[in-house]
Amino acid sequence: MKIRNALLTLLFAAAPLAGCRGGSGDDIVIGVAGPLEKANGRSMKLAAQMAIDTINAHGGIDGRHVTLAWGDDDADPARAIEVARTLRANPKVVAVVGHVNSAASLRAATIYNAIESDSVQGDPVVEVSPASSSPQLTSAGDWTFRICPTDLEFSPALAQAAAQLGRRKAAVLYADDDYGQGVAATFRDAFARKGGAVVSNDPYLPTVYTAENTLDPYLQRALRNGADALVIGGQAAEGLKIIAAARRLGFTGPILGSDGLTGVKDGGAVAEGVFVSSAFLPDRRSDKAQRFVQAYRARYNEMPDHRGAMTYDVIYLLKDAIENGGAGRRQVRDYLARIGRDRAPFEGISGTIKFDANGDVVGKEVAVGVVRNGQLVTAR
Repeated sequence: MKIRNALLTLLFAAAPLAGCRGGSGDDIVIGVAGPLEKANGRSMKLAAQMAIDTINAHGGIDGRHVTLAWGDDDADPARAIEVARTLRANPKVVAVVGHVNSAASLRAATIYNAIESDSVQGDPVVEVSPASSSPQLTSAGDWTFRICPTDLEFSPALAQAAAQLGRRKAAVLYADDDYGQGVAATFRDAFARKGGAVVSNDPYLPTVYTAENTLDPYLQRALRNGADALVIGGQAAEGLKIIAAARRLGFTGPILGSDGLTGVKDGGAVAEGVFVSSAFLPDRRSDKAQRFVQAYRARYNEMPDHRGAMTYDVIYLLKDAIENGGAGRRQVRDYLARIGRDRAPFEGISGTIKFDANGDVVGKEVAVGVVRNGQLVTAR
């Protein structure tokens, strides 16, 4: 029933299927896959639509109108597989922006990269994730790219922030999924290099974490072990509950998390002062970034997060690839693979984009933000 519902909730741009592999009169269709109706997919969805509307207002891509094929994976890895099957089977889709959650991107990659068979229809199609940071995605396949850093880069920024705050004993609570496990492992190693130690390291299951005191025993043990910093590897909804529980139990030290915690800024007073590492902050000092932020705010009356900013970048990156390399799936993939190697890097609103041989972005900046007055701003 869950898979059936996933298929029923996929919304695809209406366009004829004839002549779909490059006919000059056809629309260009780009897939967008992620948790479109969840908090951590909202900015992705809004930024994607803004990018496409702007592109079409300026003549489209090579004079061709661009439409979006939406695929809502609900941040569920099983559902992401069905979204990927449907997007790949639609021959008009030239590339996919997505997915957002690392576990979803990893499962979907098995479909996008697969050799065509009875169970996987259509040619392979490139997926470009704007926000999946698990190191495991590095080996997902030749058709998988991402424009955000990995946890191997996010976690050292958090470790550096904790060390600069004079902290030496960290407690780590992490979602027991690909993303949370990556944050926990990479932070532990990075913090050790800074002279710190992880004094407790405990997983939680986001899908069952609802009771207020579920993690109290873990937090109480962390306090007994002398933890002077708390690191959360997970999403904002559970993160806010953990933060509230930690404060209720008397923890007064700094609380830090990787980019999954971005949404805690909307959590009210309890989130004030929380540190979050990110590949994009809305106050980024770049004219291009500030023009995007201003346009996004004017259109939606809210601030974009890193997922929205990097979704916007991916769509313009794909526009560049189609205009200069061609609209075929293989042409798009091969063009992306050469960016930063024998083609110039792409300058996006989130920074410089260039890929290594594995499709990982190289040298992307990582910032550390702090929640102040309900906004995530650069920590200085």
